[in-house]
Amino acid sequence: MKIFTAVAAFVLVFFALQQLLIPKYASEVFEGNLIREYYDSRREHDVIFIGDCEVYAGFSPVVLWEEQGITSFIRGSAQQLIWQSYYLLEETLRHETPSMVVFNVLAMQYNEPQYEPYNRLTLDGMRWSVSKLRAVRASSFEDESLFSYVFPFFRFKDRWRELGTEDFRYFWSRPQVSINGFMIRTDVQPAVWIPDPLPRASWAFGDKAFEYLQKMVELTRAHGVEFVLVKAPTIFPVWMPQWNEQIVSFAEENGLVFINFLEYTNDIGLDFEFDTFDGGGTLNLFGAEKLTRFFGEMLRERDDLPTLPDRRGEPAVAAYWAELSALYHRNVARQQAESAEFGRILSFLIEY
Repeated sequence: MKIFTAVAAFVLVFFALQQLLIPKYASEVFEGNLIREYYDSRREHDVIFIGDCEVYAGFSPVVLWEEQGITSFIRGSAQQLIWQSYYLLEETLRHETPSMVVFNVLAMQYNEPQYEPYNRLTLDGMRWSVSKLRAVRASSFEDESLFSYVFPFFRFKDRWRELGTEDFRYFWSRPQVSINGFMIRTDVQPAVWIPDPLPRASWAFGDKAFEYLQKMVELTRAHGVEFVLVKAPTIFPVWMPQWNEQIVSFAEENGLVFINFLEYTNDIGLDFEFDTFDGGGTLNLFGAEKLTRFFGEMLRERDDLPTLPDRRGEPAVAAYWAELSALYHRNVARQQAESAEFGRILSFLIEY
């Protein structure tokens, strides 16, 4: 009994310390909470968006609902690599079968793991499954171990120096940072300078990137799901013509629709003096709402895209989305009020 009690006490203290030390992503790096929020959603979506920051900041599920009655969720995360997208898609299709999956192709530029902290923003939020295990193995660097993903304590054990009030406040549960995977940003940073692309020996996408893109095609077809490729209309990093040609060829060979929204920038009505929060790399709320409305109209007008139902006449679905819409507009109003207050304080300090 003493041994059992000692072991139980050790396990309890260990997991309590682990829960305390892992980042809460509450006041900064909100992207660390995006992946886990899917599990709390009503998993009956017509469209699943998957990819990097160009989807979680570029498409608004609430706007798609309000304008077209289409239900959607974004399984996006910062610098989401294509094999991570594949395993997230594999996991998602165990929970639900949407009519369409939309994948943003910017991640095709990466053929190897890039940066361990970004991996964590995606992988730590996934629930444990065969898909997560395979995603960790595909994403890990040589000096990383699976053990640190099973027990994050050993990755974040030195965070005790950084502990703050939010680590205790969100000990048991994380704050909600998105609306169906969409991260609201109302701040504006105009695109005033776009650096030239870094030189490369070759602009050809890697074999690993194409392997996982092909696996995504096969996976969606096995589930009877339409798979659509898109490139969000952001101007940095520069989307190279050589990259575009490869995606166009891949789409033609596999009978897929590829929409390069950069070709529709004017039709969308984007203004990169106002519609971006980071100088042209990512759309803000205003740009995302414009892009989503344009995409919604495409879904209704183009014959090569699947016909999706308007669910606004379904009482249970409409009630659920009414709550999401109300939360969305409250968060938008709050951010705009905070930005206005910050602007007033800044103007006062400049004048003073």
